[in-house]
Amino acid sequence: MSARAGAPYKVVVTEPLPPESLTSLYEGAEVTAFPRSPDMDQLMEALQDADGLIVRSGTRVTREVLAGAPRLRVIGRAGVGVDNIDLEACTERGIFVVNVADGNSVAVAEHTFALMLSLLRRVVAAHQSLAAGKWERSRFVGEELRGKTLGLVGFGRVGSEVARRALVFGMKVLGFDPYVTASRFQAMGVQQMELPELLANADIVSLHIPRTPETRNIIDAEALATMKPGAYIINCARGGLIDEAALEAALREGRLAGAALDVFETEPPGQHPLAELPNVVLTPHLGGSTQQALNYIAASVADQVMRLLRGEPARGVVNLPYLSDEDWRAIGPLVPMAETLGLIYREGLGGPMEKVEVVVRAADLPSARAVEILTGAVLKGMLEGIVQDPVNLVNAPLLASRRGLEVSQRTETAREAVGPVISVAGLTEPRRTVSATLSVDGTVRLTNLDGLPIDMVPGHCLLLTRHQDRPGMIGRVGSILGRHGVNIAAMQVARREVRGEAIMVLALDDPVPPEVLAELRGTENMVETRVVILPHFNSGSGAGAAG
Repeated sequence: MSARAGAPYKVVVTEPLPPESLTSLYEGAEVTAFPRSPDMDQLMEALQDADGLIVRSGTRVTREVLAGAPRLRVIGRAGVGVDNIDLEACTERGIFVVNVADGNSVAVAEHTFALMLSLLRRVVAAHQSLAAGKWERSRFVGEELRGKTLGLVGFGRVGSEVARRALVFGMKVLGFDPYVTASRFQAMGVQQMELPELLANADIVSLHIPRTPETRNIIDAEALATMKPGAYIINCARGGLIDEAALEAALREGRLAGAALDVFETEPPGQHPLAELPNVVLTPHLGGSTQQALNYIAASVADQVMRLLRGEPARGVVNLPYLSDEDWRAIGPLVPMAETLGLIYREGLGGPMEKVEVVVRAADLPSARAVEILTGAVLKGMLEGIVQDPVNLVNAPLLASRRGLEVSQRTETAREAVGPVISVAGLTEPRRTVSATLSVDGTVRLTNLDGLPIDMVPGHCLLLTRHQDRPGMIGRVGSILGRHGVNIAAMQVARREVRGEAIMVLALDDPVPPEVLAELRGTENMVETRVVILPHFNSGSGAGAAG
């Protein structure tokens, strides 16, 4: 499959992936695919004008690498772990990082059992003996999984898949995971325990957690000493979770019956001392390497990268709050509306940029994580164009914090069955507010400005005035615009009291030239006049492009 020259995006793939699963990538982008991991010079040259990057575990994406990729907008990790990617640097740059968290769960669970059975049935040693021409049946009497106690350190996707299979084998399953509820363990038929208790009671310990500063060497010499004498340990998760020197000592001293590792502190590990031991099985990071998993992962990461490059939401963004598919379906159309509100708050109302509250009101409230995404979209609208860095959902909260902008968020349950309403309110004087809702047909409608009710579909160009309510004001504004050939698509006027301050909102088919804006501002009884260009609305249509 060849790269598509002249495509709007350029994507670099640094490690082998099944090309037949990358159809969406090759159809929408110009692709540079390396047959094996490139050296630093090759990588930096390829990334100079790249919009997207797809890696597996063999490519390290450091701050230095990112500095040489000025156009990079998306990094796709074809797998689960992202410890080879500098997430902090990506977030600062507003680069989306996506992975495929569910792509190889079954593959890793099955490999866990491949290693478990190899250990207990001494498959590798028996093969080597037979290959040497020997027939030593009595030497390789093994043990059954049935009746054994399996201790799972980590109970996420892979840990859950391992538990399902262990129960079918007739094993008792213990689980440790501080981020999983007790009801989840109970529903799976797994006994929840703290780590020391699990280590002391399990015949076989299997690790299924990410490597973080907190989990590095979580199985150290002290932890190994608390394990049940004659127990086995398996690691198909991440290298660095087990202190390999301490493990070697425990095996040589006979305190453990055996160990199986698919991952290592340093990869490739070279001539590893554990390989010298007869009760050890080692594989070269094969847990997720099945054809089915690779095909799924390649197709999924390619799809996510292309969606993000096109400005569409993707479910596997690591440096955004995790959202379920249901959450994404619920808030996807609301994201551009939230961004529009942020822009209207800043440009249309001149709202203060010190303390802001985002309120989501709906009959069926989205999750707290979904509200975080909507708040990020509001901040993107508020900050884009006034900060030097590119702004998106990833880095908008960070950039807001650096500017000293305090942002809070809350939800309100609507008793009536109405569409979701998002409001942006300044919490410092002069207090400014703007609200909008999404109609059933997907149309965005402005519903409130500074506490005054309106009902209007905004257009690409929005003119907002604040003026004294006097006879003829509407006619004067309309006459000025008409004299200069600026057509009005829709208009709303609202006031708090007769002859008090009023607001006028006009959706225009044409942009407002600077000289026209100056004439409007000089009109008698005019307090303030502002123009907002809304990128999420079609020019001249008067209808919202909500998606």
